[in-house]
Amino acid sequence: MKNGKWDARIRRAEELASSYPFAAEGLRFYHRVVEFQKSLYAQMEKACGTKNEKLPGGSLRDKLDFAIILPHFASFLSVIEKNAPAPLSHCAYELRSRGPQRWQELLSHSWNSERDRGPDLSPAEAVIFWVFLQPCAEYLADHSEPLRLDSTPLLCPACGRRPLVGVLRPEGDGARRSLVCSLCSTEWNFHRIGCPACGEADEKKLAVYTSEQFSHLRVEACVTCRHYIKTVDLTKNGHAVPVVDEMAAIPLDLWAAENGYAKLQPNLLGL
Repeated sequence: MKNGKWDARIRRAEELASSYPFAAEGLRFYHRVVEFQKSLYAQMEKACGTKNEKLPGGSLRDKLDFAIILPHFASFLSVIEKNAPAPLSHCAYELRSRGPQRWQELLSHSWNSERDRGPDLSPAEAVIFWVFLQPCAEYLADHSEPLRLDSTPLLCPACGRRPLVGVLRPEGDGARRSLVCSLCSTEWNFHRIGCPACGEADEKKLAVYTSEQFSHLRVEACVTCRHYIKTVDLTKNGHAVPVVDEMAAIPLDLWAAENGYAKLQPNLLGL
């Protein structure tokens, strides 16, 4: 089992919760969620094995067996109900009464939706199903053959979802830019200059905002479509875990919102 990445996320959440009190509550909630996700990933691996397989058409969509994951959904709702902020906690409480048949219908709807929230899901429900499905999608991506890309797509080449965070990784004397999928955590290369929401490539229409408080993070915003994504620069902090550090940098999201930008893909905290 690939324990390392889950443990790294948990450790990083603990570190950042101590460093940034304003983000501590959200990071503690995230900690509980990742502990569950780690266990669900292990259950997927136990049931399905560790062999890499080539996915038809490069897609994860047809590979998820809901019979494997559905028995774990009730315990996940308990985690959300006990640890989440009030809106999510109340939603988990209400979902509990709907029963396994309806859970599977909504899970299937969320999994197969082209977007992160279809018309049958409230915003809170969409977050709950998205977070539950994340380790399942990540397992499928981890146990599939590596993707070979001839382009730099805006959406995840493995599952078709939007990126959650950008990453700058050391390469030669500079850095290589990539995007991390919000669902399956697949990472794919992307243009160093370009909007991951609309593809805008005019540097004059792409704004970058940084803060001394988060020297290794920045907002990359597009004047054309008014969307933004946060990018974690690993050349400045090699200890950062992109999906966790992105969540802790709440002041950057506040700056973006105050300046009229909408986030390409909100995180677990709705930011």
